[in-house]
Amino acid sequence: MGRRVMAALSALLVGVMGVIAVLFYASGADARAVAAQLPKDVFIAQELVPSGTTAADAVAKGLMVSTQVAAKGVPLGALGKVDATTGKLVALTDIAPGDFVMASRFGATPLGQKAIQVPQGQVAISVSLSDPARVGTFMRPGSRIVIYDTYAPVVAAAKAGAVAGAAEGKVTQVLLDNVLVIAVGSTSLTPAPGAAGQAPVADTGALVTVALPPATAAKLIHGIQTGALYAGLAGADSKAAMGQIVTDSTLFTK
Repeated sequence: MGRRVMAALSALLVGVMGVIAVLFYASGADARAVAAQLPKDVFIAQELVPSGTTAADAVAKGLMVSTQVAAKGVPLGALGKVDATTGKLVALTDIAPGDFVMASRFGATPLGQKAIQVPQGQVAISVSLSDPARVGTFMRPGSRIVIYDTYAPVVAAAKAGAVAGAAEGKVTQVLLDNVLVIAVGSTSLTPAPGAAGQAPVADTGALVTVALPPATAAKLIHGIQTGALYAGLAGADSKAAMGQIVTDSTLFTK
């Protein structure tokens, strides 16, 4: 009888301990879940933060703002506060709008003045054009241009008396339309101020720099390497004839 009572008490004790352990585990899991959901302060770029901008200036100008995000959604190393120390640090690279502002993007060493501003997500490509091919001195940073390519096509298959792969005259067609010019010579859309705050004198050099999406930039580079390029200034509402191909035999046809 006594043994049965002891066994029952032991089983009851084990059961109670199990219940307590489950309660402790559940409580810990709840605490961890709550901690993951607790909001943390983090900075997010509202507008482009140019390299060289101090953290304090970026906050003062509203380029980046502090917001609260669930702890589990905050990336490791995100900037959580801007104080007297961090406010003096400068952005080492441009910070794109919508990005979490990482503390590693700021440092104590300021960068030099950027010579050119490339639009976000695009690539700057420079091409050397003669005076006529860049509309004399009338092309300026901010112009929209059409780029034509004159090249020698390759015969795809042998014709009667022709050698496969041989050139067959030259053709001209539009390579790219509505291309943004961001620099002409050393003059860009965002030139660095000259002495005493004066803007530098416009440079009308033959080197024209344009901004293009990466895939389109590859087409321009191929055209530079294989053909002769010619640019035209685009007027208001002008549309290039993208499908038109002009050859020696069609030059004088309507």
